[in-house]
Amino acid sequence: MIAHWAPLPLRLIVGYGFCAHGFAKLLRGPDNFTGLLHAMGVPMPYLMAWITIATEIVGGMFVIVGALVPIVSVPMAIVLLVAIFTVHLQYGFSSIKLLEITPSGAHFGQPGYETDLLYLACIAALVIGGSGPLSVDGWLLRRSNAFTSKDRVG
Repeated sequence: MIAHWAPLPLRLIVGYGFCAHGFAKLLRGPDNFTGLLHAMGVPMPYLMAWITIATEIVGGMFVIVGALVPIVSVPMAIVLLVAIFTVHLQYGFSSIKLLEITPSGAHFGQPGYETDLLYLACIAALVIGGSGPLSVDGWLLRRSNAFTSKDRVG
């Protein structure tokens, strides 16, 4: 019975992570992210910056509440795959690259694609296994089943 709750922490961490990245881009100024995309040669960088920010924030919020997860997972997965192939792949798998420890603290290198793969795995688990308890998707499914049952009885 406790396994029934497994999707909840996945939803919370994936949703929060996406929202945090989207809000960080927004708070730093979308023009900064647009400039980064332009430097990478992404076509229509202004539009792509806003699509990415919206995907991260809106998709993240939908995942947190477990709403339409199979639908919002598609653009979220695309954002992750683009990040893997345009940014992280060249740095290898590991997301933590300790370069040195100095008196001022630890210094790390560029992260690899490990974290992106973890996000993809969590999203896949939510799509395959469902959004779990306390989710809008679960509520919609129960409501749909209730209407379907009434149609069969009536």
